[in-house]
Amino acid sequence: MSLKNLKVCNLRTILTSAALVLSLVHLVQCQDVNDYNNNQFDNPAVLPLIKQVVYSQISNLTAVIGQDIGKQFSFCIKDWNADWDRAFNISNNLDFLASCIQKTNGDITRRLCSAAELKFYFNSFFERSGSTNYLKPNKNCNLTSWVEGCEPGWACSVGSNQKVNLNDSKVIPARTLNCQACCEGFFCPHGITCIIPCPLGSYCPLATLNKTTGVCEPYLYHLPPGNPNHTCGGANIWADVGSSSELFCSAGSYCPSTTSRQTCTSGHYCRMGSTSEKSCFKLTSCNPNTANQNIQAYGILLLAALSTLLLILYNCSDQVLTARERRLAKSREAAARSARETSKARQRWKSAKDAAKMHARGLQAHLSHTFSLIKDAKDPEKLKILDRVKSDIDDDPLPPPHPSMSATHLPSRENKKEPSELMPIVHEIEDDPDNYKGISIGTGDMSSHVNVSKGKQTPTQIFKYAYAQLEKERAQQQDNEKLTFSGIVNLATHPETRKRPLIEISFKDLTLTLKAKNKHLLRCVTGKIKPGRITAVMGPSGAGKTTFLSAVAGKAMGCRMAGLIHINGRNNSIHSYKKIIGFVPQDDIVHGNLTVEENLWFSAKCRLPTYLSKPDKVLVVERVIEFLGLQTVRASLVGTVEKRGISGGQRKRVNVGLEMVMEPSLLILDEPTSGLDSASSQQLLRALRREALEGVNICMVVHQPSYALFKMFDDLILMAKGGLTAYHGPVKKVEEYFAGLGINIPERVNPPDYFIDILEGIVMPGGSSGVSHEDLPVCWMLHNGYSIPPDMKQKAARLARPSMDVIPANELNLAGAGMVENSFAEELWQGMKSNVEVQRDKIRLNFLKSKDLTRRRTPGVLQQYRYFLGRVGKQRLRETRILAMDYLILLLAGACLGSLVKVSDQTFGAAAYTYTIIAVSLLCKVAALRTFSLDKLHYWRESGSGMSSLAYFHSKDTVDHFNTIIKPAVYLSMFSFFTNPRSSFADNYLVLFCLVYCVTGTAYAFAIIFESGIAQLCSVLPVVLTLVGTQPKDGEFMKILAKFWYPNRALEAFIIANAERYNGVWLITRCGFLLKNGYDLRDWNLCIFILILIGIISRVIAFLSMVTFQRK
Repeated sequence: MSLKNLKVCNLRTILTSAALVLSLVHLVQCQDVNDYNNNQFDNPAVLPLIKQVVYSQISNLTAVIGQDIGKQFSFCIKDWNADWDRAFNISNNLDFLASCIQKTNGDITRRLCSAAELKFYFNSFFERSGSTNYLKPNKNCNLTSWVEGCEPGWACSVGSNQKVNLNDSKVIPARTLNCQACCEGFFCPHGITCIIPCPLGSYCPLATLNKTTGVCEPYLYHLPPGNPNHTCGGANIWADVGSSSELFCSAGSYCPSTTSRQTCTSGHYCRMGSTSEKSCFKLTSCNPNTANQNIQAYGILLLAALSTLLLILYNCSDQVLTARERRLAKSREAAARSARETSKARQRWKSAKDAAKMHARGLQAHLSHTFSLIKDAKDPEKLKILDRVKSDIDDDPLPPPHPSMSATHLPSRENKKEPSELMPIVHEIEDDPDNYKGISIGTGDMSSHVNVSKGKQTPTQIFKYAYAQLEKERAQQQDNEKLTFSGIVNLATHPETRKRPLIEISFKDLTLTLKAKNKHLLRCVTGKIKPGRITAVMGPSGAGKTTFLSAVAGKAMGCRMAGLIHINGRNNSIHSYKKIIGFVPQDDIVHGNLTVEENLWFSAKCRLPTYLSKPDKVLVVERVIEFLGLQTVRASLVGTVEKRGISGGQRKRVNVGLEMVMEPSLLILDEPTSGLDSASSQQLLRALRREALEGVNICMVVHQPSYALFKMFDDLILMAKGGLTAYHGPVKKVEEYFAGLGINIPERVNPPDYFIDILEGIVMPGGSSGVSHEDLPVCWMLHNGYSIPPDMKQKAARLARPSMDVIPANELNLAGAGMVENSFAEELWQGMKSNVEVQRDKIRLNFLKSKDLTRRRTPGVLQQYRYFLGRVGKQRLRETRILAMDYLILLLAGACLGSLVKVSDQTFGAAAYTYTIIAVSLLCKVAALRTFSLDKLHYWRESGSGMSSLAYFHSKDTVDHFNTIIKPAVYLSMFSFFTNPRSSFADNYLVLFCLVYCVTGTAYAFAIIFESGIAQLCSVLPVVLTLVGTQPKDGEFMKILAKFWYPNRALEAFIIANAERYNGVWLITRCGFLLKNGYDLRDWNLCIFILILIGIISRVIAFLSMVTFQRK
């Protein structure tokens, strides 16, 4: 190349560079697209800078629009900047802006909608009615001015010399000039003359006319009639998916920009309105053009795995507790074997020592007799005295204290005092020693508790201690049978003997009248129940035997009580001694899914004093098991109606043992021998006799005991019909008393059977006294000098002795005076009034807090909660089969609903979530009914004995929290795999967790307040109302009620969690659906709070109902 040409080329390059620099300088100085010349829009070096200017002007509208309409859309847009950015952040691809700039020759900013026009368009969603898809009349499009830009898909511009302030949110600019088709990537609504960028996730190409249908495709608008020069424009509307689905990027495709659409490749899936494709999980089938990944294979695998696990749990659920019980049984057997061997060795050593002592004593006596014969012969009176002293010593072979009692624990001899409560027994033995043959008194080891090491001990060490004590007691029992009378007295007054607090019940003129019918259940019952004695209450059916026990125990409700009941001679409430009173109900109320030992051990832990160590409590339980003969079935389940356990007689003894293990001072038993054979009844009476020997006051109702059993009682109360007393005194004197009335028992007839037959009126009393069975209560009153009721004075006058005063005639038959028959209305009112009084008495009894006079400190609420928690945990482990079936049903429900009902994008899964709420609510509520409905009787018994209701309720609720945590995960593991919703698993789990917590609380309330059948119906009712609650509400009352109706709140939380995942082109769809149903994105936390609050309130109601409305 020549030098001349090279100079020319360099000159051209310099000139071109200078021109480019001048253009850039001019561009920097330009703040608006309209400042550029038309020939600059095609310049590839300038066009990107122009796109940035246009994009910056569009972006500036975000803050302005947010200030004006952000509050109005706050129910569906929590963060306006973030949601607007997800919808209109087109910075990644501005090619459609360049195309529109070139198409409009830089007139794009005069065609863009200002803040006022955007505000006008978005506000139209609140005012639009029906299926109207055009805006209301405005400045540019009205009845007098309708330019081509008002048609769908078209837009206009302002004047060339007029500038548009896009940030002006108050004045709509006049935009009616130079109308043309909407640009690609923009949409031009019907009834407005400006253009709006299409949101991300949409596809906005130019429309083409379908000459056959006359529709501008892919959109659905028609060309205006009478204007042949008008052509199809661009997109015409952005609304909800139901009104503008053609604007959305189709399912199976993704749109990286609003002007391009690509098919989803293999191994990926693209939902409707997607801007990118998402990778599918492994083991899923994702073909090209797939809208959603098919992860049902994961669901099927998980269903198979969980079903297999549940089946394993169903068949092997008992192995955990069985293995633990087997280990404890081995420790217990080893401890018992060791104790027996130790006891045998001690007996052999004792026998050898006694033989050596006897030999030494004989040798000493022989030598003493030889060397002192001459000296003693000189003083014969002294010899007599020595012989008498020696005789007294031989008659009182009292063994020394037990070796386990260390000298440091023995009080000094100077402080030894004779316990006053044992003297009545001693005096009674002195008065009539012949009647106490065969009675064996236990030593201090029977009721005293030896101090053991306070460190943590293994079960083997504890059992060794307990069985060693039992073996010592057996050995001492054999020695006590050989004691003389003075030895018994010394043993009974031994300071190491820990006697229980004595309770003596005395009652005078005790009368109970049923409020509803004004009927006497008890009348003028006077007597005394003494400690250390067993009192039998007998009589015909309907005589008031159980009523009498209920009155003594303070459990009679719905009655008016007259007369006095004194405790140890004082007018104290029987409830003040609740901690040392045992009440055995007539029915065998024992937990069937616990073993015999577990039932007894739980009662001992909750009711024994806190100062007792665990080895001492184990000793108490082991002693009761041995006395009741339950060693062979101690590890056996008690059993239920569905699952057989121990026999009926053994169950009856366990029922009694629940009260014996708490070492009561007063033990009341309602028909404990009913259903038992003679041998089992005698075994039970022997165990009760041991309790009586420790000072326990025992009173029991008995039906037709055998003669041998009858002779084991100390006192007898014979009840006649009408609640009257026919006899109350020692058993040994009952035959003598009736013989005095001329009633003699025939030979070979059981005395109690004969007495009951007479009181029943089956057998007429023999003899010439002329006494009928109706006269026997009056005879008893006359015999003891008790006051006679007015209506019985006529009988008393006939039966009285001649020396008695004659009763005036005006005092006779006073009971019949004033008897007026009530009308039906009065009887109805009286019945309603009595029911109210009964409920009042129940509430008063349940909330009555009497002063504790027992000085026994039992475990507190927290400690009992721990014990209850362990018991309920064992019960749930033994009910694993039922829980496995509950989980399996939830799995199937999630799989079925997930495969049948899909999560619709148009409704954000409202239908699927509605069925989810119904299914989960029903299944979890029915399962939660079992928590309290099956244990009502057990709770009434335990709460009546002083156990904590709060600990009982919270322990069951705590264990049920395991289901509250697991069941939502079990259901969603199937439902999510089969539906694959956009909301996260964590959000759905939290909502379902709160729902399960809520319905579980309502199930508690239903189970406690209603009977089992009614509770099940009530559990189904809210599920039915769920369908009603999800319908549109017209009245204000229904709208307010829906805010606190838990299915509505759960559904709203589900939809909000799912709707938040729909962004970009879905923004209007989200707002429209939430507006239609009255939902608010900001209320998600409120929905969760209301569900939790309803669960808490329902639990409070359930607890108050449980402690308030107890039944007998």
